[in-house]
Amino acid sequence: MFSLPYTKLPHVGLTIFSEMSQLALQYGAVNLGQGFPDYNMSEELIALVNKAMLDGANQYAHTNGYPLLREKLASKVADLYQSEIDADTQITITPGGTYAIYSALSSFLLPGDEVILFDPSYDSYVPNIELCQAKPILIQLEAPSYQIPWEKVREKLSPKTKAILINSPHNPTGSVLSENDMKELIDITRNTSIVVVSDEVYEHLIYDDYQHQSILRYPELIERGFACFSFGKTYNCTGWKLGYAIGGANLMREFRKVHQFNCFSCFTPTQVALAN
Repeated sequence: MFSLPYTKLPHVGLTIFSEMSQLALQYGAVNLGQGFPDYNMSEELIALVNKAMLDGANQYAHTNGYPLLREKLASKVADLYQSEIDADTQITITPGGTYAIYSALSSFLLPGDEVILFDPSYDSYVPNIELCQAKPILIQLEAPSYQIPWEKVREKLSPKTKAILINSPHNPTGSVLSENDMKELIDITRNTSIVVVSDEVYEHLIYDDYQHQSILRYPELIERGFACFSFGKTYNCTGWKLGYAIGGANLMREFRKVHQFNCFSCFTPTQVALAN
């Protein structure tokens, strides 16, 4: 039997999420680890997808995403985060948030580069970095607050540091970044070539008096960052595998070089439905 003489991800097997989902199905248990709800998505959105298909939106969408959807997202950013984003040069529709994160990383990482990130974390981050032949530099988040220890971040900085990967609201702990956290991030990255990759797929799952601190609130971070989002998490349609990335125009130019040869285009009817 043929087998490869090597593996690019020697430490990766079945993820804990897949394992627990299988066990939950096997034993009929409530799965508190899954990233999707047990109730159906909006009937209005289902109807809009059907309408889009019946109206003929069944061919390739623009590689960068359905134009009206990108325009609506730019308006959303202006309303929520008071930032001007160019829909043509700074927004790309992707097949899910995880894809957006990996494409962002692979658009600029080179072998031997280092990426600072935080543990525990979403399970795709480390393999994504390793597939780019870069090195993950993990910093432990401590209970009960799971806040980022910025002094440790400063200690881990090196000439090889090419990115800092953040996630808020945080998966799996639920912690959220504050305005002070963002000021620390701005201070650390100022006058460097460090790229900030921000996983914000849970941007609307935030409660009490907390305010989501997107990097899109901060011009200094927009130009050196990628913010990655998921329509699936927002609209309870994870099976659609649709998300988007927003970033500085120079960074997005590199992102799209990767995107066009990995995906080319995302499912058109869902993009049209979400735009409407």
